[in-house]
Amino acid sequence: MSVHKEVKRITVNSILEMKSTGEKISVLTAYDYTMASILDAAGVDIILVGDSAANVMAGYETTLPITLDQMIYHAASVSRAVRRALLVVDLPFGTYQGNPYDALNAAIRVMKETGAHALKLEGGVEIKQSIELIINAGIPVMGHLGLMPQSVNAYGGYGLRATGVREAHKLNSDAQLLHELGCFSVVLEKIPAKLAKEVTEHLRIPTIGIGAGIDTDGQVLVIHDLLGMNKNFKPKFVRQYLNLHELMEGAVQHFVSDVKSKNFPDEKEQY
Repeated sequence: MSVHKEVKRITVNSILEMKSTGEKISVLTAYDYTMASILDAAGVDIILVGDSAANVMAGYETTLPITLDQMIYHAASVSRAVRRALLVVDLPFGTYQGNPYDALNAAIRVMKETGAHALKLEGGVEIKQSIELIINAGIPVMGHLGLMPQSVNAYGGYGLRATGVREAHKLNSDAQLLHELGCFSVVLEKIPAKLAKEVTEHLRIPTIGIGAGIDTDGQVLVIHDLLGMNKNFKPKFVRQYLNLHELMEGAVQHFVSDVKSKNFPDEKEQY
């Protein structure tokens, strides 16, 4: 039986069941109502309101500047469109790395003000208390290990993570900790495929890969990357399913030409 086809609404339990049956999990980002309605209708299992909104929607170089209020705005917009998918929202940088009770308050705000179903936090043992408090409050949590964009300044860039024994060991340890704390899944970003396979085989919760090979339980991409909307961003792990940048640019050029030549609007397009 395919969980994807059978359920009317994807829940945390649906995601866990997909892991147990070997059904792969599809995850895409969305930041606005219109895009979310398309993804939901197309059958995506999880819609992630990522803090990548800072990059693709606001033009920042990193995810660090986006605020809690801004994430709530994007998440609420997406929530109004979602009828079937599980809606997960990133907690932004600075809301959970310090006082765990501040993290809990931020988490509660997101859940109350957006209609989200779960939250995503980056990190392992360093944010253990925040994760515990949030989960104990009844809020499902998705973990995130490997390349963690909120820590880009500590890494010095967006390179491959956990290539050495020490960091790989910590990633394994953190993944087990997230499982023990009660996280329902964990994103593995930009790590060696062999390590991702090892982590996936040892966890009873699903792994969602991005640049982590084929053996994770699911895959996530930023929707703007999948659709080819970012002309100059084509990392190795992205498969571009459409060159929407070229199509949109062509359509706009056509519109400009029609306006200049007085071909738009015509008689059928006026009152």
